[in-house]
Amino acid sequence: MNPALQRSWQRARRRQWWATLLVVLPLALAATALALRLGGVDIATVTLLLTLLVSVALATRRGRRLDRQWLVHQLDTHRVVQDSADLLFADTATLNALQQRQQARVTAALQARMPDLRPRWPRRWMALAWLLGLAVIALALGWPRNGGGSVMPALSSRPPATATLPPHLHAARLTITAPAYTGQPSRVQGTLDAKVAQGSRLQWSLRFSAQPTQVALQFHDGRRLALVRNGEEWTGTGNADRAALYRVVTEPALRGQRLYRLDVLPDQPPNVRVIVPDRTLVPGAPGQRQWALQFEASDDYGVATEATLKITLAQGSGENVTFREQSVTLAGNGTATLRRFARTLDLAALGAEPGNDVIAQLQVRDNHAPAPQTAQSSSLILRLPSAEQVQGAELEGMVKKTLPAYFRSQRQIIIDAEALIKLRRQLPPEDFIKRADVIGVDQRILRLRYGQFLGEESEGGAKPPPTSDALPTSDTPADDHHDHASTGAADHAQAGHDAHDHGNTPAEGPAVFGSATDVLSEYGHTHDHAEAATLLDPQTRATLKAALDQMWSSEGELRQGRPEAALPYANKALAFIKQVQQAERIYLARVGPELPPIDEGRRMRGDRADLASRTLPIRAVDAPDTAIVAVWQQLGATDAVPDLDALTQWLGRNETRLSDPLSLAAAIEELRIAPDCGACRQTLRAQLWRALLRPSPQVLRRTAPDRMGQSYLDALEGAR
Repeated sequence: MNPALQRSWQRARRRQWWATLLVVLPLALAATALALRLGGVDIATVTLLLTLLVSVALATRRGRRLDRQWLVHQLDTHRVVQDSADLLFADTATLNALQQRQQARVTAALQARMPDLRPRWPRRWMALAWLLGLAVIALALGWPRNGGGSVMPALSSRPPATATLPPHLHAARLTITAPAYTGQPSRVQGTLDAKVAQGSRLQWSLRFSAQPTQVALQFHDGRRLALVRNGEEWTGTGNADRAALYRVVTEPALRGQRLYRLDVLPDQPPNVRVIVPDRTLVPGAPGQRQWALQFEASDDYGVATEATLKITLAQGSGENVTFREQSVTLAGNGTATLRRFARTLDLAALGAEPGNDVIAQLQVRDNHAPAPQTAQSSSLILRLPSAEQVQGAELEGMVKKTLPAYFRSQRQIIIDAEALIKLRRQLPPEDFIKRADVIGVDQRILRLRYGQFLGEESEGGAKPPPTSDALPTSDTPADDHHDHASTGAADHAQAGHDAHDHGNTPAEGPAVFGSATDVLSEYGHTHDHAEAATLLDPQTRATLKAALDQMWSSEGELRQGRPEAALPYANKALAFIKQVQQAERIYLARVGPELPPIDEGRRMRGDRADLASRTLPIRAVDAPDTAIVAVWQQLGATDAVPDLDALTQWLGRNETRLSDPLSLAAAIEELRIAPDCGACRQTLRAQLWRALLRPSPQVLRRTAPDRMGQSYLDALEGAR
């Protein structure tokens, strides 16, 4: 296609798209204004989005109607094309000589003079749509609202209110000025219900259908705010210090009274969270020189840009502990409501030495006026190890460095071998043999461990450290772990441990520094496992010996890189171990039982002379809230008049312990306004039931005996 013709076609489609959008757009704005008037901001936002999407979709659809057929029809209407526009889109190879000549002539004519293909603007439809849309918007936003509307009607003289023409709240405006420290702008709303920050300045502006002589705001706690007439409006100002319910009171009485709720949101103290470290007590590392700290502080209105880090250094031990405190000012970064404070302490500059404790605590402030609120983080303690603790930790590491291998079990060896078999095709032959050899070493260690209970010695190395349990409990399946593992051959070893003489025995050889077994022999004691073998009966010894033989065969196959051949021996060894765990045990007591002598004077003789009745007296629990109980009972009777004044006084005394005192106050005021309202009585009764204090739990009566128990009691009475 000719590029000039292509650009002219695209301009025509864009003109069609904009023309359609400018016709539909005012209608979308009018629908949004109606939604704002009838449904509020949320409904209006949804309506605006939906109407805009529909408008764009409609404009796009009308723009796509200008397709190639439309373009051919438009070109044929121009004289230069000579009704040959379809030749512009035909393939030249398929045309005859005459058609090719006509195609070249039309193309040259269009290059010389390109016609304007853009459609005309629909000015008449655009003007009509915009006039209709603006009219709907003006009516929706300018039409006066009923009571509680946000738009004040135009000034006009109102007739005075009389008994036959009571006033009606025609329009209202509430101006809320939050405290400066909150950073909230002043706002104006058309409803008298509001949620405001504590300490906000409130200004009421009311208009009535007929001018009353007096107007005041009556609060549920007895406060009264008189409004002053200013032209056609009645205005008044006050501070929002605590939550309250109020109603508009006029003289003559207002028609259609209702309660308005004023919720006051107090400024919450800041919240401090520790990010680094992740625990309160941090054990220090030997030679540690720095300690990184990071905190996060948040507040509903704003956190101060600076915080104070209190650092306490505790030195000494026992009764000779001294404390040295210092404070550091930290600057935070982040938003006003969420700031982070970080500091890396130099322990050498603080004078911290091994064995000292460094205690850190962050104190932050918010922007509350006149006095800021403070909050503190949890105390973080860095405990630097002393020289003795470092030596003990190193010694403990020497002893424990060989222990993990002894937590292996026969079941685990089987699992490892099966997993290795699955990886045969993925591993090189050298790695496969090496990993099989590692499992074989574990099999050897486990075999030597079980061999200790037959009096066998280790093969060519230090003995593995003794354990309190003879057989590993991990060989027991999950369903019988508590049955067999706790009752198996481990009890044989425990019996041997109890029967073992813990006296000092001479060392078998010279101590070698750094050897885990020699350290254990020096600071602990070793058991003669040959003695443990004497605690096993011959059948159990034979079963354990068979298990060791199977372990030996499994070890040989694993060390040669053949885990498939080792699995049958390993499974047989596991089966023999189960039999040993289920074998009977022999208990050896070191000393005989020494029971206390029986005191014949304390034996029961059946004498019931001094026994008194154990029947507990039943007494009624006094109601803790007699005032509301009485009102609650009065509300249950349709002809009784509840004492609302006494209930109001009780609410003033117990307002702090109720979770929602305003709901109860609202129910009281609703019933006060409409004494004959049955639904109001039930609502107040339900609120009183929630406010009742639950009595403290009392001693429960004994359950009645069944037939067998009653027969037993009757027999006792008959015997007496």
